[in-house]
Amino acid sequence: MRVLGLDLGSVTCGISVSDALGMIARPYQTLRFAADDYDDAFAQVSEVIAELKTNTVVLGLPKHMNGDVGIRGEISIAFKQRLETLGVKVVLWDERLTTVAAEKILIAADVSRKKRKKVIDQMAAVQILQSFLDSNN
Repeated sequence: MRVLGLDLGSVTCGISVSDALGMIARPYQTLRFAADDYDDAFAQVSEVIAELKTNTVVLGLPKHMNGDVGIRGEISIAFKQRLETLGVKVVLWDERLTTVAAEKILIAADVSRKKRKKVIDQMAAVQILQSFLDSNN
């Protein structure tokens, strides 16, 4: 069964998906929605969950560097609760510095700034999901 990784932002949601064995995460897509329209984000993510027939989602939990959960983290916790109404298991995963790591990977791969902007959310979702998969294997 494939596992989804989500990097939920205020206007985008990066999605990654694992291979069938649950060992390797790869980019899937970036969803776009109006600023803070989490109803639309939920609807779009629900479609992806149904399309890929997954039962496990790893959702990035933004925390401050001192470990506190702020407003963005509270939004992710509320989003987790909504996703659970679909009957999927949702794991919150510390996402501190995942976007920074994703940016470094893309720079090292010599991806242009314009192209990085289009895939950075997916790559952050890959970082979130891959760290979850690594911790379970």
